[in-house]
Amino acid sequence: MVGEAKAVPGFPVAEGRLAGACVLQIIPELDAGGAERTTVDVAAALAAAGARALVATEGGRLVGELQAKGGHWLRFPAASKNPLRMAVNTMKLAALCRREGVQLVHARSRAPAWVALGAARRLGLPFVTTYHGSYSGRTGVKVLYNSVMARGDVVIANSRYTANLIEQLHPAEAAGKLRVIYRGTDLGAFNPHAVVPGRVEALRRAWGVAPHERVVLLAARLTAWKGHRLLIEAAARMRDQGVPDLAIVLAGDPQGRTSYEREIDALVAARGLEGVVRRVGHCTDMPAAFRAASVVAVPSIEPEAFGRAAVEAQALGTPVVVSDLGAVPETVLAPPDVPAGQRTGWRVPPGDAAALAAALTEALSLGASARDALARRCRAHVEANFSLERMVGDTLAVYAELLGRDR
Repeated sequence: MVGEAKAVPGFPVAEGRLAGACVLQIIPELDAGGAERTTVDVAAALAAAGARALVATEGGRLVGELQAKGGHWLRFPAASKNPLRMAVNTMKLAALCRREGVQLVHARSRAPAWVALGAARRLGLPFVTTYHGSYSGRTGVKVLYNSVMARGDVVIANSRYTANLIEQLHPAEAAGKLRVIYRGTDLGAFNPHAVVPGRVEALRRAWGVAPHERVVLLAARLTAWKGHRLLIEAAARMRDQGVPDLAIVLAGDPQGRTSYEREIDALVAARGLEGVVRRVGHCTDMPAAFRAASVVAVPSIEPEAFGRAAVEAQALGTPVVVSDLGAVPETVLAPPDVPAGQRTGWRVPPGDAAALAAALTEALSLGASARDALARRCRAHVEANFSLERMVGDTLAVYAELLGRDR
């Protein structure tokens, strides 16, 4: 049975109950990614609540931010998947927890979760896990390995989709322990009033987008399941149907996938879209990117465990068109769940280029008043359900509950 985490505005209840507590999060590395970003956000909230926020990890580009926000980095070989090394790490982590006075352990990845589970059980500490993604493997040894993420005293799922997946794959381990806590968005950074026009104009110039062109943005790393090829096929249909002033921007790091880059470029050339589709690489200013877009596409052809781009785009009032697949539909209001006049975006069947093209065209065809009304609905929807404040408040409430239960 999935438990609904209750919002704790500004986490005032948890704040008083966590003052002086010591919580350790463990994750392989603190580089880019949703799990890593969440680790830093929760550590900052713990520090603000008067708790000691420890993060055991190899290192990474977010370590400086973690420390600046009051968290403490403990260098630890958390990325190792070697069984012998993991056994040694269990003893090391238990010793570290004793030395630092840790009262609760929260694991955010599988290999370090096995280490953390062993250490927490050895010391009798509350143990929390967050299931950040739909891990590969549905049988045998892989399911057993993945099951550690369902063995926490509380198991946090980042979406209903993820929670349902956990219930299907690990019913015994997760029974009665599941909580859905959606990934939170920083509504200060992803705020239309915080993105000055100069940032947007500079980004459009860097992308080679003319002032009159309307950007359809796909912001995702270059990997096939993110749907780049599907969007290119949809763009060809839109061009053939006479949709004017179209600029398709693919913003994302190839992460060494040079063969996929070549495949995308070849498809663009084959469809005669060289002047329409632009690959612009990694973008460091995503609020400006979503503000620069007329519509954001999330055309994934495999399930997303959450889908951060759709939420961040809506926070900035930008229309979204998403595949009706995985967790992303949970973040977008659309018919038949709401009347058309209450939508915040469009959901389309996965893998359907014609439906994607039709929805993108409809979004681009909105008049000024309709677009403004949709933007207001988008922002209100994110504020109510996907704020950073709500995520950290719900997470700290879990910590406070377990620490109170333990005491």
